[in-house]
Amino acid sequence: MTDTPPPARETAADGSPIPQTRAEARVTQQVSSRAGRNLPVAIGVGVLLGALIVVAHVWRKELFLALATVAVCGGVWEIIQAMRRSGADVPVVPAVLGCAGMMLSAYYGGSEALAVAFLLSCALIMMWRGSDSIEGAAADVTRGFFVAAYPSLLAGFAMLLLAAPDGAWRSFTFMAVTVSSDIGGYAAGVLFGRHPMAPTISPKKSWEGFIGSVLACVAVAIVCATQGLHAPVWVGVLLGVLVACSATVGDLAESTVKRDHGIKDMSSILPGHGGLMDRLDSLVVSAPVVWAVLVVFVPIPGG
Repeated sequence: MTDTPPPARETAADGSPIPQTRAEARVTQQVSSRAGRNLPVAIGVGVLLGALIVVAHVWRKELFLALATVAVCGGVWEIIQAMRRSGADVPVVPAVLGCAGMMLSAYYGGSEALAVAFLLSCALIMMWRGSDSIEGAAADVTRGFFVAAYPSLLAGFAMLLLAAPDGAWRSFTFMAVTVSSDIGGYAAGVLFGRHPMAPTISPKKSWEGFIGSVLACVAVAIVCATQGLHAPVWVGVLLGVLVACSATVGDLAESTVKRDHGIKDMSSILPGHGGLMDRLDSLVVSAPVVWAVLVVFVPIPGG
């Protein structure tokens, strides 16, 4: 077996060796460029967000409810601002109020209250926009209904998970499995990505990354399902596969919205990540999937 020769050390134009610190910096730059973001900053922000999510679940569920409501309302604002770049006039106030109403209604009132809050939000958006000019109102109202559904209604399913007696574990499972899809797909895509999945929508997303998402999701879902929810292994496998698919759909849907409006990120509020919706995209689409799987296969205590 032939030994693999060590990589040649980089040299400057005059032949002198480049200091290792510069070489390492160049590698970091190359990885960040391929990943499409500032990797050290993205990791730092991700760790802080992860710690905040864990603390909220451990300390008090209502803290996570508040954090999630603020985040999703911020995502609604980002989507509307993106739409306004294309000349749309979707009313911000009723959309944000409707989003907050759906999150709170889902947590305190259940699925029926969530459905009612969604319908009221759509009605408020329609009346608010209709009280302005008639020109373009139909298209704007349709866009407003879209925002009421995505992300607001979909995110409400995460609050249904949280509201259960064992809601802290259900919600944490949802967050952990979905985030693991992003991390697994990101790492596998950067390291092994060769075959684009949807080059016209998201050029950096690859089939190798999707395989990484599936493997990471299944591994984390098995641990959460068996240790936290006391469910059989097959529930974890099913949950992991479905979330990997739904998270990927969420990523591609968000990429489509951004391409339609000619933007790279929804905003720059999260350094190294972009906007709130750039992090929520996979979560909001996965929320109803996780809710459905757990409702069917993991009985609610006392239910």
